[in-house]
Amino acid sequence: MERKDAMTGALFAPLSVLPELLLPWYVQNARDLPWRRDREPYHVWLSEIMLQQTRVEAVRGYYLRFLTALPDIPALASAEPELLNKLWEGLGYYSRVRNLRTAAQQIMTDWGGEFPTDYAAIRALRGVGDYTAGAIASICFDLPTPAVDGNVLRVVSRLTGDCRSVSDAGTRAEIREALREVYPLGRCGAFTQALMELGAVVCVPNGAPDCAGCPAGGVCRSRAGDWRRLPVRAEKKPRRQETLTVLVLHCDGRIALRRRKAHGLLAGLWELPNVPGCLSAAQTVALAEDWGLHPGELLGETERRHIFTHVEWNMHCCHLRCREMPPEFVWAGPALLREKYALPTAFRKCLISDMQ
Repeated sequence: MERKDAMTGALFAPLSVLPELLLPWYVQNARDLPWRRDREPYHVWLSEIMLQQTRVEAVRGYYLRFLTALPDIPALASAEPELLNKLWEGLGYYSRVRNLRTAAQQIMTDWGGEFPTDYAAIRALRGVGDYTAGAIASICFDLPTPAVDGNVLRVVSRLTGDCRSVSDAGTRAEIREALREVYPLGRCGAFTQALMELGAVVCVPNGAPDCAGCPAGGVCRSRAGDWRRLPVRAEKKPRRQETLTVLVLHCDGRIALRRRKAHGLLAGLWELPNVPGCLSAAQTVALAEDWGLHPGELLGETERRHIFTHVEWNMHCCHLRCREMPPEFVWAGPALLREKYALPTAFRKCLISDMQ
């Protein structure tokens, strides 16, 4: 055990000087992001959930719009699901916003509307994992709780020359503990954000890192080119391929929508009617006839693709003009699509321009 501890200590030795290297650099180089302008837990929490699997530039507008509509935890807890989905429209991973609302209700019930202040209680909120809990606890409450995501794993792996797979839970736990030991008390939040910033703008995920501009370059064990092989990750399984025929049904300036099932991918959201497989034009017209739409003109066919985390949709989109609007569908014009109904990006790709 002592030998293992000594080896681990040697491996993570470069981390001991990180606070003194990163904190002055962060003060001078931090990006001006709206969620960094205060330490309000609701703001930090919302931003961290939005930033999961999503680019910073894409989140800016969503973050400000969401806070305008739902400025505090009570407003979020009482928000109607339809409003939440509309505010989230286009961000993807819609379970995130459902979990946000559930967690806000937890805070109202269990904490009297006040955001909990210790790591364990934050971690117990719906949809909050180790990373998000660590970020909130350190940034908002100055606790030494590392927020270890892909950016931080990449930075630490390269700094230390760690060739173990970061996909391994044990490796991630060791990195988290090694960082915890070097957290500067009184500046925990700034250190968390400095690590995030280093991984986002210097030791970047795609392409060569800016080693010349790295404040930790002097202690980095991968600076001489070894960064290309780090971090080590387990090989990803190929995405499952699915083929759909999506019917874009037009009638009197409106298109048909229906609600998806309450479970599974895009659960409970609105969708364009669709069926598995790739139907011919004749088969699509026959299907629309079976649905009581009395289809007329076939307006066009397009091919679209949408990639989710574990599945890829190949969509054959058929635009049909119909003479009837059966009540089992919701029929929405451009204004309702813009203002009320949240349509996932996968289906919006199928819409022709005059309906967007």
